Amino acid sequence: MSPVHSGGKVEKNKVKKSFTIRDLPVSERPRERLQKFGAEALSAQEILALILGRGISGESVMVTAQRLLSQFGSLKGVASATLEELSKIRGIGLAKAAQIKAAFELTSRLEGYQDSGKKETVKTPEDVVSLVRGRLKNKKKEYFLALLLDTRNQLIRAAEISIGSLDSSVVHPREVFKEAVAASAASVIFAHNHPSGDPAASEDDINLTKRLAQAGEIMGIDVLDHVIVGDQKFLSLKREGLF
Repeated sequence: MSPVHSGGKVEKNKVKKSFTIRDLPVSERPRERLQKFGAEALSAQEILALILGRGISGESVMVTAQRLLSQFGSLKGVASATLEELSKIRGIGLAKAAQIKAAFELTSRLEGYQDSGKKETVKTPEDVVSLVRGRLKNKKKEYFLALLLDTRNQLIRAAEISIGSLDSSVVHPREVFKEAVAASAASVIFAHNHPSGDPAASEDDINLTKRLAQAGEIMGIDVLDHVIVGDQKFLSLKREGLF
């Protein structure tokens, strides 16, 4: 059959497709390798490819995954990248960037939490750090958390109060104690990270803690401590006598 002509030109209907993991040979597909050898056998590139699921027109998803690792240097670099930084990478965009951030956030939230079914007792700054370090590490902004405790110093839940800029958090007593009252908390311990890695308390940190402690006294909810988490060290404002 002769080709169909239109205006003397041959019409060609070529539809570009997005490459998926299924376009790889079966032996090289991350999903099949995971089923056969276990998740620990997968490379960082393969894990990212599974998260992404689909490549872009004319490019395998494995190439997209490798581009991420090359751009940010390592899996840790990818985890630390912002949504905006990820979305600028060719083949990612906002939707896939959100998938990546969500996957790393799940891992972050699991760290430091025991799945024993019993409530955690929080009595020392070290207890606080063990609970929150997983949620705060590698963050490029300040995350301010309130650990809501019952009358036995057992953790009811950890409430995320605010996400600030690189060097400051905006925290209002109203937001803090709204969470505490809703949880029927008897006391609270605050924790936040310093993205710089240095846990030294700033004047703003000290003044905020004093303000929150005063508000807690009025509300009948004790402010027990405020712990600042750095890269390797932490600082307890209570232990240092700063409020």
